[in-house]
Amino acid sequence: MQTENKIKLFLVDDDALFLKSLEIEFLDHADFTIHTFATGELCMESINENPDIVILDFHLDGINKGAMNGLDTLDKIKSFNPEIPVIMLSSQDKIEVAIKCMHHKASDYVVKSETAFFRLKQIITNLLHSQKVEKTLHWYMNKM
Repeated sequence: MQTENKIKLFLVDDDALFLKSLEIEFLDHADFTIHTFATGELCMESINENPDIVILDFHLDGINKGAMNGLDTLDKIKSFNPEIPVIMLSSQDKIEVAIKCMHHKASDYVVKSETAFFRLKQIITNLLHSQKVEKTLHWYMNKM
């Protein structure tokens, strides 16, 4: 799943400044292979690389009004591989938006704020830990 113990992370956001700052934060704090995409369409062109985690903006049509939005991209990622964890990002602090994302099988929802990177780091740590536990459990179950 992970190449050379590096976590393959896809960052998808049409806000170039936020995308770059997120990329820098992750590169500074952990061992990631990071791929950034300004649109859901570009992300989907590379989805066959099977990222370990995708961080996906809810609104992806800020630059190109005809661009695929975050929920559509999330649905396409999940139809490609339902096991890929997708963390949704949005500047909207509305419970309805978070619930909608969870209904579309997002792993979590983070509001873009000064604590967003810290929350993302916590969520990714938890996701990777539960994946490791699940693999270990499968290994033991297969040995029985």
